[in-house]
Amino acid sequence: MTTENKKLSKTHIIDQLARKSVITKKESEQYVNNLLEIIKDNLSNGYDVAFMGFGTFSINKREAREGRNPATGAKIQIEAKNVVKFKAGKDLEDGVN
Repeated sequence: MTTENKKLSKTHIIDQLARKSVITKKESEQYVNNLLEIIKDNLSNGYDVAFMGFGTFSINKREAREGRNPATGAKIQIEAKNVVKFKAGKDLEDGVN
């Protein structure tokens, strides 16, 4: 059995928010952009961002490591970086199952 991944763009989410909230698309776009910016700013400042029941965004540090170029097999150095992690909350998990 295969499942097809469906993807909604930010534009679709903005349209849905505008309809559901009875606000203009421009207002909806500003709300979505502000929310995403607030999440990003807090993560970059070291804070986890939690939405009770929905989930938690956090940052994990990935250490520098040695890897291999898949085309040549040559060793390469992969730099350390921060990666965003999302842990779904119970309400979200229950809602999709």
